[in-house]
Amino acid sequence: MEKKNIDWSNLGFAYMQTDKRYVSNYKDGAWDEGTLTSDANIVLNECACVLQYAQTCFEGLKAYTTEDGHIVTFRPDLNAQRMAASAQRLEMPVFPEDRFVEAVHKVVEANAAYVPPYGSGATLYIRPYMFGSNAVIGVKPAEEYQFRVFTTPVGPYFKGGAKPITIRVCDYDRAAPHGTGHVKAGLNYAMSLYAIVDAHEKGFDENMYLDSATRTKVEETGGANFLFVTKDNTVVTPKSPTILPSITRRSLLYVAEHYLGLKTEEREVYMDEVKDFAECGLCGTAAVISPVGKIVDHDREICFPSGMEKMGPVIQKLYDTLTGIQMGHIEAPEGWIHKIC
Repeated sequence: MEKKNIDWSNLGFAYMQTDKRYVSNYKDGAWDEGTLTSDANIVLNECACVLQYAQTCFEGLKAYTTEDGHIVTFRPDLNAQRMAASAQRLEMPVFPEDRFVEAVHKVVEANAAYVPPYGSGATLYIRPYMFGSNAVIGVKPAEEYQFRVFTTPVGPYFKGGAKPITIRVCDYDRAAPHGTGHVKAGLNYAMSLYAIVDAHEKGFDENMYLDSATRTKVEETGGANFLFVTKDNTVVTPKSPTILPSITRRSLLYVAEHYLGLKTEEREVYMDEVKDFAECGLCGTAAVISPVGKIVDHDREICFPSGMEKMGPVIQKLYDTLTGIQMGHIEAPEGWIHKIC
């Protein structure tokens, strides 16, 4: 497969249209067989449910070229599970999990020329999503839906190395108790836009959201889960019913325990104890782990011993091991790597 003539080393994290995408429609209580199409445009009625009431959910994953030249994706079955949970919470029909994985496979295969070569640092980002498509004016679920998957090549999240970032404790709430914080709903991200723009304008890289009920416990950022390391090298992640269950976080905890022999804890993390951790990172699909050097809590600064120059030693090992598994030079646990071609 001849690759597209793209300057892989200068790609950013932005949309670039590729040749094919997958589309399946839900009508009269059933999904159609689905198809690949070259048409990147969507035509909707002005009163479509997604436009009026934001009935939509999505996923994000990547395809990689491994060291031995294969194109693979990482744990797409877990993205399928999470999207099913999102759909159920938003009163949308579940797109079958096996068909989800099949759709991802077909789209990546059809766009193989856009999968960046091994060693470039770039990847093919995959965006499955679903939305209510028929006209709805009363507040109720749609009756018709569309499931789609598109891809776009993206550059490395860190250009020039992963420098620790500075984040702030946010005065806005990300999710309410018993709300939609645990699902990947588009409305969650719309709600976070004001807060992240405000953070950037004030010189911060991200927001740390606390639980909205007590504002004493760490939850997540707008698009990533927290990961902390104690001074005795225990890896700790916050546990809450309003946190999005990150596939990267789940994988990192497994790597910590089974590859690096570290103790792990998934538990409530109180803001008062954050100052006692040795390292901090944000984990998600885009960056795997973004190191955090400083947290600003209004008039108080929390500076981690790992510093502002590079990843802490434990987070660096976690990052190297997981990316090594994804890129094929460390053996993966069974079922983690889905081979496309």
